Amino acid sequence: MEVILREDVEKLGARGEVVKVAAGYARNFLLPQRLAVAATESNKKIVDQERQAWLKREAKAQNESEDLSKLLDAQTVTITQRAGENDQLFGSVTAKDLADALEAQGFTIDRRKILLEEPIRSLGDFTVPVRLHRAVTANLKVHVARED
Repeated sequence: MEVILREDVEKLGARGEVVKVAAGYARNFLLPQRLAVAATESNKKIVDQERQAWLKREAKAQNESEDLSKLLDAQTVTITQRAGENDQLFGSVTAKDLADALEAQGFTIDRRKILLEEPIRSLGDFTVPVRLHRAVTANLKVHVARED
């Protein structure tokens, strides 16, 4: 069965592509989840219009993300934590802590967009990537200091 994808589907295709899938996969998953529509001429026109609108929104979101990226690259977030003698933290600094610190500085960033591989467990300066958009990643400078 041929369907037109309305969203990007991993390991299948991108939005707007016409793909051939098993009838059961289309009927039981793609169509009910509104991830695809049947490949008819009228649906092709509708999906093409949706794709054009999506491309405009995507370009606007990418431009906004690039502007925010420039601001975040210039920012340094300072987080104070209690630490032991060997500069080891009592606890750790997580993506949620970084999101809260950014919120205090006036940036609203979802913690899931902060790509911290593992929590920070020592004092010092770190660079943490923040994925603002599919194509835009900012590097946030984090300074973890000892709490007095």
